[in-house]
Amino acid sequence: MNKGRILLFALVALFASSCVKDLTSEPTAQSEIVAAKKIINTSENAVAGELILYVDEETADLWANTESVTRSGSDALNTAISEFGAESIEPVFNMAINGDEKRAYGLHRWYIAKFDEEANIEVVAEKFAAAKEVKRVQYSTTLARPKVSAHPVPESFATRAEGDMPFNDPMLELQWHYDNQGLQSLYKTAKRGEDINAFAAWKHTTGNNQVIVAVVDEGVKYDHPDLAANMWVNEAEKSGQPGVDDDGNGVVDDAHGYNCIQANGNITWDKGVWKTDPNGIPYWDGDSGHGTHVAGTVAAVNNNGIGVAGVAGGSGNGDGVRIMSIQIFDGDGNTSLAANAKGIEYAADNGACILQNSWGYPLKPGQTMTDGDYQAGYSVELSAIRYFVSKSGCSAMKGNVAIFAAGNDAKATADYPGAYNEFIAVTAYAPDGLPTTYTNYNYGCNVAAPGGDIWISGLTSYEYAYEGCVLSTLPAETIDPISGNKYGTDYGYMQGTSMACPHVSGIAALVVSYAVENGITLTNTQLYEIITSSVRNIDDKLTGTKGYGDHPGYNMGLDSYKGKMGTGKIDALMAVQSVRGALCIPAHVGEEVEINVSSLLGDGNIKVTSYSDYVIPAETRNRLDIKGDTYFSGKIYLTCHNAGVGVITAKYIAGGNAVGAGDTTGGKLMEKDIVLVVRDSNDNGGWM
Repeated sequence: MNKGRILLFALVALFASSCVKDLTSEPTAQSEIVAAKKIINTSENAVAGELILYVDEETADLWANTESVTRSGSDALNTAISEFGAESIEPVFNMAINGDEKRAYGLHRWYIAKFDEEANIEVVAEKFAAAKEVKRVQYSTTLARPKVSAHPVPESFATRAEGDMPFNDPMLELQWHYDNQGLQSLYKTAKRGEDINAFAAWKHTTGNNQVIVAVVDEGVKYDHPDLAANMWVNEAEKSGQPGVDDDGNGVVDDAHGYNCIQANGNITWDKGVWKTDPNGIPYWDGDSGHGTHVAGTVAAVNNNGIGVAGVAGGSGNGDGVRIMSIQIFDGDGNTSLAANAKGIEYAADNGACILQNSWGYPLKPGQTMTDGDYQAGYSVELSAIRYFVSKSGCSAMKGNVAIFAAGNDAKATADYPGAYNEFIAVTAYAPDGLPTTYTNYNYGCNVAAPGGDIWISGLTSYEYAYEGCVLSTLPAETIDPISGNKYGTDYGYMQGTSMACPHVSGIAALVVSYAVENGITLTNTQLYEIITSSVRNIDDKLTGTKGYGDHPGYNMGLDSYKGKMGTGKIDALMAVQSVRGALCIPAHVGEEVEINVSSLLGDGNIKVTSYSDYVIPAETRNRLDIKGDTYFSGKIYLTCHNAGVGVITAKYIAGGNAVGAGDTTGGKLMEKDIVLVVRDSNDNGGWM
């Protein structure tokens, strides 16, 4: 029996008769109010027979050091345990690995109580909440699988001149999202240059195998011919014995990642079952290839003579970033909050530095969520993500980053967790450089990337083109949930902010790769800042309408998206160059200098919301003798009375007009270091 697993055996009748509190007695009104406040989310879509408990320090330490108990030490807990046939209480997180670090984030206080699945879960939650040792009760709700499908395409071969292409991947020319030539033959409204500028970035770096990206999604096909060489490998498990935890990390057979549903390393990508809807129509409920498609955008192997390229897939010399699969959907099974948190913990403990998340919690019509709501109702998951962000999975990083899709419901708010102010949420644009028909926008959105769009704008009749979507890897053996047939090919098109998100994760991986290769260390704050500031303007194109002929409901007023797609369209070259580049502002002694933060970001023409705060360290203020500094209308004004060099920090909001917090869904507060180079007016030396 593993230490920390607490088996709660049936209690004898003697114990039942000795309970101080009658099981049938009604709680007082005050105790009901206190208990209700401890239940932090709703029971909708909750896992039957399972609750997540956040207990006090004393109880956490007691349970962590007990092999097995028949009593919990609390009458109220004993009541809940005995009345509802509790089978076990287990820690959510593996405290045997990095236990001290996890305690700092309260991970040692989270436990899962499992009990009779036939019991009324809301009644059980109330019983547990009545115990003073239990500080929070959380229903372990399941994450809804997104309804997606791919358009499979057979591997094709290049028609562009070989000299025009940086790699020999034959389908690279179809990946407009890396290098958009504005080919009307592919997409009638395509615009040249509406891409992530990958070809230019690849001249500086193509990836580095020290960088690990955890793809939290469906399972990634780890033996895919265009992914296998860039998969993360746990060598101890790959060469070990099946069914054995060879490396002692608490997970069996985790050669390429972690299956959250099965709680082992059995990564799958082609499972599912046929079901029948209420109208008697059969449908496939299972894997769609989503995780494999996302992984291909991040790091399909470049320059290997087959298929497609990945944003950080390397040069063909084994130097691409590595993909770790964190599987949250398994056939028709979906992960729960607790299982999802454990998968994120696994990524943190096993060296990932970028968490790629093309999933979220879509809001229902009329439903709202704020940062405070997410922090309260999803706290076990948030604790796990914060723990991940606190780790340093790569030698070139201090801290990790988490990147999410904004969502696909055309709503004026990003889905959570992406909308939360500590993470990045990615919106989607089409080959024409305009917002897609489906992208969420506005509140909580931070940056835009290519997500693809099947619908063609500006026509007078219904028309579409799969070539306007994002081309990436697929599992050939997976069943297409729309057609009911196997894809039959290793490649295909998908669209969504799910496809935009891995472009940003891939660019983040390129940035970290460049830092590794040049001996530079970045903080996660610096990486977030690079992502949100390395952008091109999108707002200057957002006027008029984007129409879809007689396709009902899709005539978009582009003005509605202005200032609401995040800071702009992410540019891979700008991001990589930002690793070395410092923003230098020249100034003269005794002359007022104006610093316009927006003009210093991206291409100098992007929309950010300035924040009425900035930091001048005492050392800089004294050295340059800065006086009269003030902030007005998005600009910082100051005067230096001494020559020299110093750093100040300007602040801006990436996405939205307010910082997300509490009852607000807003943007992410970012910081930009600016180097002031101050010369005396009589100094004829050149600027550096």
